[in-house]
Amino acid sequence: MKKKISIEGMSCGHCVKHVEEALKEIGADAINVSLENKFAEAEVGSIADEKIKAAIEDAGYDVVSIQAV
Repeated sequence: MKKKISIEGMSCGHCVKHVEEALKEIGADAINVSLENKFAEAEVGSIADEKIKAAIEDAGYDVVSIQAV
């Protein structure tokens, strides 16, 4: 399942890498993080939204919403 995650707090390319790495660590793939549009899209399979949110927030960013695409 593909999810679109709205994220606040990213300000540079390093932030994008941190979000990508956080999503990879929980098993997501096909990850696309947009600094300009403040979101990430990823194939997350059956990973729970709570786990996605926790991974990104542990990396230091705020998750505004998660929705299926």
